[in-house]
Amino acid sequence: MFEASGQTFSAHLRQRRLERCHADLGNRLYGHLSISDICYRWGFNDSAHFSRAFREQYEVSPRQHRQQANEASQQTLRRTLQRGWPTGYHEPADDAAPPRGPDGSDAPGPVAARAAAPLSAPVPPPERRAGRHHHLPANDKTIHWGYFSRAIPPVLTVDSGDIVTIETLTQHAYDDHDRMIKGDSGAESVFHWTAERKNVDRRGAGPVDASIFGRGSGEGFGVHICTGPVYVRDAKPGDVLEVRILDLLPRLSANAKYEGRTFGSNAAAWWGFHYDELLTEPKPREVVTIYEIDCNQGGGCAHAVYNFRWTPQRDPSGVLHPTIDYPGVPVDRASIVENHGVLKNVRIPTRPHFGVIAVAPVETGLVDSVPPAYFGGNIDNWRVAKGATVYLRVGVDGGLLSVGDPHASQGDSELCGTAIECSLTGVFQIVLHKAEDLKDEPYADLNYPLVETPEEWVLHGFSHPDYLREFGDKARSAIYEKSSLDLAMRDAFRKTRRFLMTAKGLSEDEAISLMSVAVDFGVTQVVDGNWGVHAIIRKSLFTDGTAAPASG
Repeated sequence: MFEASGQTFSAHLRQRRLERCHADLGNRLYGHLSISDICYRWGFNDSAHFSRAFREQYEVSPRQHRQQANEASQQTLRRTLQRGWPTGYHEPADDAAPPRGPDGSDAPGPVAARAAAPLSAPVPPPERRAGRHHHLPANDKTIHWGYFSRAIPPVLTVDSGDIVTIETLTQHAYDDHDRMIKGDSGAESVFHWTAERKNVDRRGAGPVDASIFGRGSGEGFGVHICTGPVYVRDAKPGDVLEVRILDLLPRLSANAKYEGRTFGSNAAAWWGFHYDELLTEPKPREVVTIYEIDCNQGGGCAHAVYNFRWTPQRDPSGVLHPTIDYPGVPVDRASIVENHGVLKNVRIPTRPHFGVIAVAPVETGLVDSVPPAYFGGNIDNWRVAKGATVYLRVGVDGGLLSVGDPHASQGDSELCGTAIECSLTGVFQIVLHKAEDLKDEPYADLNYPLVETPEEWVLHGFSHPDYLREFGDKARSAIYEKSSLDLAMRDAFRKTRRFLMTAKGLSEDEAISLMSVAVDFGVTQVVDGNWGVHAIIRKSLFTDGTAAPASG
C-alpha cells in the first residue's frame, strides 16, 4: 500500500498525527489543553520537533493556527448562535497551571488526581469578583454515569468564590452519532463502546454484573452523565453551597459536516406520562426527534430535523434493547427510518439549562440519578439557567458537586420523558456559606434545592422529599411506585408556607392568603420517579425592602 503511494509507513504515520493535532488545535472544545498536551496525546515525543514538522506541513506555527482558528470560530459562533462566550472565558496559556490538591498546593492531591488543568481568567467585574477560574472538561475520566455517591473521588478541588467552567454531555448523544459525537474527543471517550472495550462501563446504580435484567453494568438504574464531583474546600455537613450560573453555551458539533451547529434529542419514551395514552398505531412506540438549535431569528430557537421510531437495538456487547432501557446504546442507522419534514413551521424558544445539579447524598452506596431529592439531583426545572442561583445543603465533606443532564429547552412537566437533550458548557461560581454564619438568610434553614433568579424565588416540592430515608432499603423501587402530584403539591405548599413565615416574617394566615392570590405553583416534572411541583414567589411582591436581592 505504501509503495504504491510513494510514502513510507513512518511518513504516513507522521502525517496522520499532524492531521489530528491540526484538528484539535483548531477546536475550541480542546482549548483547555496546551499545545504540548495535544502533540503528546497524538504520539509526538518532542514539542520542538512537533512545531517544526507542523510549520513545514501547514506553513504556520501551532500557536498561529490555534489563534486563527479561534478567531474564525468565534465569528462563526456569533453569526450562527448570536451568543457571547462565557464570562471571563479566554484561551488558556500553553503552560496551564496544574490542578490544585486538597492541601492547597499546585500538585494534584488525592482528591484532585483526575482533575483537568484549570483555566486562568481575567478578574471578573466587581459584582462577580472571585478567586481562580478552573476548566473541567467532560471525558471518561471526569464523569460518572447514572448515579450519585459520597464515595466518588472528586475530579477537582476549589475554594469558595472560585469560578469553574464545566462541560456537560447529554446521555442521548448516540441518538445521532454523526451530529453529537463524531470528532468530539471528549464525547468519543465517554461513549466509546465496542465488543472489545466499553470506556464507561457502569451506567446506573444497579449491579455491576447486570444480574437483574441483563441490560448492562449498572442496569440503567439512573441515566445521566454527570461531570464531577467538585470538592469545595472547607465545606462541611450543614453548610450551604450557593451555585451561581454565570453563563451557558452550546457544545458545537465537532463533525466538519455540521461545523458551527448544535443538535439535541428528544425521546418520547416508555417512562413518559403519555406512553399508555397513545391514540394512533403502532401502540406502544418510542419516538426520537432530533432538533437543531439556532439563533438566527433574534432569540434562541430550535427546530426539528427529523424523527424516527426506536427499533430493537443490539449493543456491542450483544445485548438486545427492545426499548430505550439503557443509556448510550449505539443506534444502528440501517435499522431506523428517518422521517423528515416533522414539526414544519414550528420554532421552539430555547431555554438552555441544567436538569441535574447535585451535592452528594449522605446515604452510603450508589443512588439512582433519576429521582430528585433533598440533595438536588435531577430537578428538571428550566429556570435553572443563566443568571439563576441554586442553593443546596451540604451533606458530606467537600459537598461533592456534580452537574449534568443539559437541556436546550423543556416545558413544565417534561411530559414525554425528556427535554431537548443537548450538550452544554456552563460557567459557575461556587460560594460556601458556613452553617455557623447563617442567620436570617432565605436559605438558612434549607432542606431542599432552592433556586433564585433576579425576579423570583423558586421552591421545589417532591412527592417524597427524603425518599431514601422514608423508604429505607425499598427506596430505589418504592419511589417509582408511590409518587403523585397530590403529595408533591402538599410538599411545595409546606415549604412555601415555611419560607414566607421564616424568610419574610409573615404569619401563617398571611402566608396562606398570599400563596392563594399571588404565588404560582406549577408541575415541574412527572417523569423522574419523584414527581415535582414548584412554587414561584415574585420578589416584586415585597415592597418594604424585605425582598432579598439577587445573588452577586
